[in-house]
Amino acid sequence: MMPSGIIALLTDFGTADYFVASMKGVILRAMPEARIIDITHQVPPFNVLRGAFVLWKAYKWFPPGTVFVGVVDPGVGSRRKGLLIVGRNYYFVGPDNGLLSLAASEDGVERVIDLGALSPGASSTFHGRDVFALAAAMVARGVDPGSLGPPAEISVSLAVSGAEVEGGSIRCRIVYVDGFGNAFTDFRGEPPWPRGSQLEIELESGEVLRGRYVATYSDVPRGDIAVLVNSEGHLELAVREGSFASLYKVAEGTRLVIRPARGTWRRPSRIRAPPAGAGAGCPSASGRPRLSPRPRRARSRGPRSRRSSSCR
Repeated sequence: MMPSGIIALLTDFGTADYFVASMKGVILRAMPEARIIDITHQVPPFNVLRGAFVLWKAYKWFPPGTVFVGVVDPGVGSRRKGLLIVGRNYYFVGPDNGLLSLAASEDGVERVIDLGALSPGASSTFHGRDVFALAAAMVARGVDPGSLGPPAEISVSLAVSGAEVEGGSIRCRIVYVDGFGNAFTDFRGEPPWPRGSQLEIELESGEVLRGRYVATYSDVPRGDIAVLVNSEGHLELAVREGSFASLYKVAEGTRLVIRPARGTWRRPSRIRAPPAGAGAGCPSASGRPRLSPRPRRARSRGPRSRRSSSCR
């Protein structure tokens, strides 16, 4: 595999400190012509699984021969290995803590190199700069990966799976929440319901929400819940022009059951600004939209009339 000259970085360093700049400096000293791409530096600190998920979803859109450097490394300086993984189409550099495993296993692992030979003299707290950035630059420059250390094995592998289908129900968990508050589940592929189906979403708290299985967000009214298969093939829960995660207080790891709705389905109140001069609606104690009560019929001797509902 011919290196592309591109080095892509993913860390939990943030951008307020000098850490990312230091890594880029090491790369450019070793390979001035390197093209450095930032995937993200906003992985929550120490959250290896989220970092692995982001790398897994990003790597395959890069040109073959790209070198990926991942640093979410709570075990830095410990006995955990540093690895260079040579895949079928890409290179992956980082700690042996599962961070690289989702992307590397999908790409296909051909060789694994222990980068311990680069560690002597390295800081015990910043292998991202002193080991991984240097190794990435050497590989991108065309150095034989086998010259960087002895063969090794991947010790820690992560998995994003576990969803179960029981009849028309899917038991799954949220594995990723994006910046819009959309919740990716670990179910991948087409669910067992026809498009347009009305669904119940039972959270592990016992709360039951209502939504609809659709093709895209605009297939439901503003403020309603859309259940859809997203661009990465994951079953996703979203609120049109809102945040599903914030509105319903869910996070990565939340377990849920999605099934066809039983009985008559009523759409939740939509989230919208009231017209000028109108009341603001009837929020619940939790701040979520609340279903308005159905109007009751008034009995009279004359023609039947409807009482309008009101909020107090």
